Amino acid sequence: MTALSRWSPFKEMEELQGRLGSWMNLPTRATTSKEALAVADWSPLVDITEDEKEFLLKAELPGVKREEVKLTVEDGVLMLSGERRFEKEEKDKKYHRIERAYGRFVRSFTLPEETPADKVAAEFKDGVLLVHLPKTVTPKPSPMEVKVV
Repeated sequence: MTALSRWSPFKEMEELQGRLGSWMNLPTRATTSKEALAVADWSPLVDITEDEKEFLLKAELPGVKREEVKLTVEDGVLMLSGERRFEKEEKDKKYHRIERAYGRFVRSFTLPEETPADKVAAEFKDGVLLVHLPKTVTPKPSPMEVKVV
């Protein structure tokens, strides 16, 4: 079984931010790979499952329009990027609390070896991006008798 993993070009900066944040008692949220993101940062949450046919990546993208999502595959890396825009501020409304984060995001995942890049497919439904990463079926070699001379 090959697992997908998140690739982060700024991992060291995020770790430093987490260490400084904990030293200064700034709020942070922990992620699975010992990284820390400031509360104001936004990155879509992703679940990855596997069955006998494919890996399935589900990314939560509430408030993001389909046109604002970009999905590319290059050199064995699946790149998900886009932007969740702040809703137009209305002059006659007072905002008492704004907790939802907005802005650009980028997530990267290494494709499993058994997934051909040209077979990756995606669909966007109800604010969730479903990325299908099919497994290639490699035929098992059949036993072959070798003649001894």
